[in-house]
Amino acid sequence: MKKQLKILVIDDEQLIRWSLEKHLSAQGYKVFTAESGEEAIKIHGTQSPDLIFVDNKLPKMQGLEVISKIKAIDEETIIVFMTAYGSIETAVKAMKFGASDYVNKPFSLSEIDFIIEEVTEKLRLNNELQVLRRQQKDIVTFDHIVSQSTEIKHIIQLSKKIATTETTTILLLGESGTGKDMFARAIHNSSSRKDKPFVTINCSSLPETLLESELFGHEQGAFTDAKKLKKGFFEIAEGGTVFLDEIGEINLTTQLKLLSVLENRTVRRLGGSKDIPVEIRIIAATNKNLKQSVEEKSFREDLYYRLKVFQITIPPLREHKADILVLAEYFIGQFNPQFRKCIRGIDEHAKKVLIDYHWPGNIRELRNVMERAVILESGTALKTESLPGEIINLQETPRKIAESQGKTESAPEPENLLKNASLYEIEKQTIIQALKKMNNNQTRASKFLGITRDTLRYKIKKHKL
Repeated sequence: MKKQLKILVIDDEQLIRWSLEKHLSAQGYKVFTAESGEEAIKIHGTQSPDLIFVDNKLPKMQGLEVISKIKAIDEETIIVFMTAYGSIETAVKAMKFGASDYVNKPFSLSEIDFIIEEVTEKLRLNNELQVLRRQQKDIVTFDHIVSQSTEIKHIIQLSKKIATTETTTILLLGESGTGKDMFARAIHNSSSRKDKPFVTINCSSLPETLLESELFGHEQGAFTDAKKLKKGFFEIAEGGTVFLDEIGEINLTTQLKLLSVLENRTVRRLGGSKDIPVEIRIIAATNKNLKQSVEEKSFREDLYYRLKVFQITIPPLREHKADILVLAEYFIGQFNPQFRKCIRGIDEHAKKVLIDYHWPGNIRELRNVMERAVILESGTALKTESLPGEIINLQETPRKIAESQGKTESAPEPENLLKNASLYEIEKQTIIQALKKMNNNQTRASKFLGITRDTLRYKIKKHKL
């Protein structure tokens, strides 16, 4: 439910208090009024208003003193100073005391509405920043990246060096599930920007028009639904890091605007006419071959080279198999207390199955497999029976296909069926043959392979069949 904005009006003129209360209440705001500074401070203590309008000419305690006392209690309260027309010096003094804005008397109600719109936007941004800080509560550092392989340890050392630079753009490459997000967060939290926002946006999850609005923000009236000004993530992340995940999915128009941000360190909101300076670091990530995308003219060459000032390629899990069991045991340790289990290790056959599996979904898939296995395992050692069927059956499938084709008497061994092929190719060819056998019926093919239909669809997409 949207929070109801609470407004306190402090003025010794009854007509002003009445007119503002009537106007603001009609718009759905919760309005309190006070005719003196002493009364206002009491109301502030019990109601904690989001916004205060305060006149300077009050009995006993003047408006400037009210501002000072309220700010001493709660410096986050937004205060708008009301002053007689032309009293600029007093208005400036009020700003120094902590007022966020001022309005000259006599004022129109439309001026008040405009101020409230700006305050509402400011409160929204503050709420977003609080959410971002809560998301960063469990801070990810390089110590959280579990590995004993030389490949990943080398990447960690390189990333630590890059983290110490102030503005260097970083491009993280690697398949889905390899841990690009972890590295991005670790780089941010090892840099001088660690106390500033870390803003993540998945470029493939938003429509093109919405993506631009989220990144760059928009002015009021920029498009049909732009009823008020909105700052984009580049502005929200001021001083911090913006992590653009799946950067390879953005269109050429947005790419050009992003290039401008990188080169000029400014953003222009949709519908805006001025450039706004931003001081941020951009970390981009993709599972696409951006060099190939450049050749295909779907990704700008100048942006590609601007992003890859430092390029880090995170290898798929199958290329650093020394980490498979280390990660598996780490995940077991995470899930044990969650599911009230006491699994102390992995039996030898299950270890072999885990190591031999290709892990197309990489570390993310391994984590999901371990979660499922911990739930199913009833003993103190994780056994093969607790692992998903698609992992266990992978080694048996080539023989199963050969037997189903009536070659049971002379069925070749799996290693001869696809001689010299990689495990990746074996899986691909196995799926092709199963689909062919079942006339491209995915339901029957998944049952034949001993995997779920969703898993089969994932593998079809993974192998681009």
